[in-house]
Amino acid sequence: QVQLAESGGGLVQAGGSLRLSCEGSRKVRVNNHMAWYRQVPGKQREFVARITPGGGTDYADSVNGRFTISRDNAKNMVYLQMNSLKVEDTAVYYCWAGWGVVNYWGQGTQVTVSS
Repeated sequence: QVQLAESGGGLVQAGGSLRLSCEGSRKVRVNNHMAWYRQVPGKQREFVARITPGGGTDYADSVNGRFTISRDNAKNMVYLQMNSLKVEDTAVYYCWAGWGVVNYWGQGTQVTVSS
């Protein structure tokens, strides 16, 4: 059963924008620790952004100032607004949820930025 479902990926030109969405299931509520990670083939999955239950946010240096993570608890959704996209942002983006020793990953959505 899918606990986190990402959407919104696609192909965009450098300098463009995309908004990724992550919908939690009945079991996974997004008012916990939520984060976005990304991975390119042959490399380790890397942290992109996170949001705490209290609404605090944190970003990787490579995306700080360009990406914004947000959450809508009523819709059980987390978003990643990505602006000023660069070719090096190309990756599969994954949504993550965690609390205590429990954590869940989504199946990922592909983002491709062309030059």
